[in-house]
Amino acid sequence: MAATAMDPVEAAKRAAAEKAVDEFVRDGMVVGIGSGSTIVYAVHRLAARAKLPEGDPLRISTAVFVPTSFQSRQLLAEAGLTVAELATREVLDVAIDGADEVDKSLNCIKGGGGCQLEEKLVASAARKFVVVADHRKQSERLGTCWTKGVPLEIAPSGYRLAMRLLAAKGATATLRMAKSKAGPVVTDGGHFVVDAHFGGIEDVPAMERWLKAVPGVLETGIFCGMASKAFFGQADGSVVEWAADGNATPVAAAEAGSESA
Repeated sequence: MAATAMDPVEAAKRAAAEKAVDEFVRDGMVVGIGSGSTIVYAVHRLAARAKLPEGDPLRISTAVFVPTSFQSRQLLAEAGLTVAELATREVLDVAIDGADEVDKSLNCIKGGGGCQLEEKLVASAARKFVVVADHRKQSERLGTCWTKGVPLEIAPSGYRLAMRLLAAKGATATLRMAKSKAGPVVTDGGHFVVDAHFGGIEDVPAMERWLKAVPGVLETGIFCGMASKAFFGQADGSVVEWAADGNATPVAAAEAGSESA
């Protein structure tokens, strides 16, 4: 029976994730692992590399992984990889995570999955922060492709105040509601998420500073000046690499079938 072709977007996510894992993860490292649909493929690739025979340069047997969410912790545990908590690891070698939108300076909007606080903590602890995504997340200006708003992690008691201040700034602010329970989304840390859409963001650093000064906002989904590289899987199966200096380079994806190596 012929194998079912993978959806092009899912194939793009896998290509980007595998390329980042193979370029940046080496045995013995402490690696931050983000959250979201693209990270699933990164963990699959890590699990495949853990099964490679001794002597293979891509084999990982002593690497340790720091998750950013319940989702990534479960993925790592189910893959048989060694999990550690950020509280026990002051410095990480690299963190790999997805994004909802990335501009050419590698500024990102993250938090579509509601994990932005832990994701920023892990990315900040890493010597290098690498983004993996499909081509739909490439953007000329933040807020133009991802139009659901900047995710803000907010203290529950302060969400109404924060929403009023956001609206006064011109944002369309929405308390994110859960889909399978009554009431709002509650993050792993017990906080609410407010999505604040401003349209295209002209000055990303200034916007991040203003948002972090809003009473009740614990963290923002703007990751400004943090990423050193981003890999975007394309519709044709190729991968494009963006660097923080704005250069874009086509790169070869991981070997076909490597996920089951």
